[in-house]
Amino acid sequence: MTMIVKAADAAQFLSLVPRMLGYAPRRSLVIIPFAGKRSLGAMRVDLPSDPDTRDAAAATFIGMVCRIPSADALTAVVYSDDRFEGGDPPEEALARGILRSADACGLRVADALCVAADGWASYLDKTRPARARPLTALSLPPAEAVGLPAPAGDQWSGAELPHADLAEKERVAHALRSLGDAFDLLCGPESERSEHERRIDPAALAAVCDLDDLPSLFEDALEWDPAALEPYEAAALVWCLARPALRDIALVQWCGDHDDGEEAFAAQLRWEEGEEYPAHLAMHMWGEGAQPDADRLDRALELSRRAAAVAPKSTRAGALATCAWLSWARGRSTHADQYAQRACELEPEHGLAEIVRSFVLAGHLPDWVFRRGEGG
Repeated sequence: MTMIVKAADAAQFLSLVPRMLGYAPRRSLVIIPFAGKRSLGAMRVDLPSDPDTRDAAAATFIGMVCRIPSADALTAVVYSDDRFEGGDPPEEALARGILRSADACGLRVADALCVAADGWASYLDKTRPARARPLTALSLPPAEAVGLPAPAGDQWSGAELPHADLAEKERVAHALRSLGDAFDLLCGPESERSEHERRIDPAALAAVCDLDDLPSLFEDALEWDPAALEPYEAAALVWCLARPALRDIALVQWCGDHDDGEEAFAAQLRWEEGEEYPAHLAMHMWGEGAQPDADRLDRALELSRRAAAVAPKSTRAGALATCAWLSWARGRSTHADQYAQRACELEPEHGLAEIVRSFVLAGHLPDWVFRRGEGG
């Protein structure tokens, strides 16, 4: 998101930042890059936990701004749970590191601000008062922010899975079992078919037929209402997302379109026969390539969240890892890490979940996030 920021003073600007993010950050550094007077979104990162790493962390954070081609300035805001000490705001060492790194990169720092537990101040204010300025001054956003919704929760909010009652979970579990039986009947060895012939749910057979055309299934799924999935729709999603080869086809397609899914499906079959997987399809998994459509990714994320909510524990890790990757792809690394951790708790050494966690720990975000000027 880009927008013209019009704030009368630093207090008004600080009241606008949570609305730009959509939540009230805690224990965070928020950097707002600018191209002239136009903001290029807002990037949030955790405050470094080790005091000895503040300079390295500052260089990393400024490096993220340097990846935005049009950025020529920034404002940095520290959100700390600590209190002012003798009029000095917390995290001054980090703020100094930000200023040094920005100067070295030729980026102008419009302001460097701190919102602490007992007040706020600017690190650049040479006439800083003996006491912090009151937080009550940050409660009213500028008039230009009226169109932005009030922030809800903090950076950890919103990663909770949607509610699913026990009856719904049992229906999906039954559908998954029936789906497996139908798959064995239609696709399994001849020796396993006779035992299933008399007890297969016709809806399960229809669902297996849908799996025969995965790109169409994944494309149709984007139009489903996540809150009103039929048991076999949910079961088909859970079944696919639990299988890395099928899940990756879905992710490539959701980053692109139906044709990309067809190509990814064919490439997967060739890869299983020993051919090399096309680099232009794989690059999206690492955050490179053409910028995906944000609405498609958001719809896919809501579907995957619902699949994770209704999936039996034994098959939930795949849907959670998919949520992790899609969150990361949208620049929401905090949410991505939460989903990935939950996947690893269910299935230690889950491949995709561990990859996402490594991205988050390294501060790696997709290139397209910086091209849009957004961050997580």
